[in-house]
Amino acid sequence: MRLRVVAVGKPRLDYARLGVEEYAMRIRKYASLEVHFVKEAQDLLPKAEGHRKVVLDERGKLFTTEGLWEELRRWEGERVAFLVGGAEGYPEGVREGADLLLSLSPLTLQHELALLVLMEQLYRILTLRAGHPYHRP
Repeated sequence: MRLRVVAVGKPRLDYARLGVEEYAMRIRKYASLEVHFVKEAQDLLPKAEGHRKVVLDERGKLFTTEGLWEELRRWEGERVAFLVGGAEGYPEGVREGADLLLSLSPLTLQHELALLVLMEQLYRILTLRAGHPYHRP
């Protein structure tokens, strides 16, 4: 699986920036990963062209880690883009263009925190796939 994460705005908070960098490094040991930051939410879809689109949205489907892994296994060998909106949310058409609307929590998360949680979960899923003991149910 070739992964692309596209987020509105570079993380400004140190914990988020450092965490995203750390998990990107870890993820790349298990899968191809590109991380793109765009200035405006309308630039999300063009950066995801040619990919399956997973849009993070609080109204999306909630999964366990294992459940998300099973969902993503259907796209093994494909290019998958995860789209993370900014503080203003998404423009018209982004949700409608999604192959999957994904909620990370029933709570509303600050967008930099949501990006960091996504990165950790992608790493966790990839280690699960590889049989690595990082994930302990």
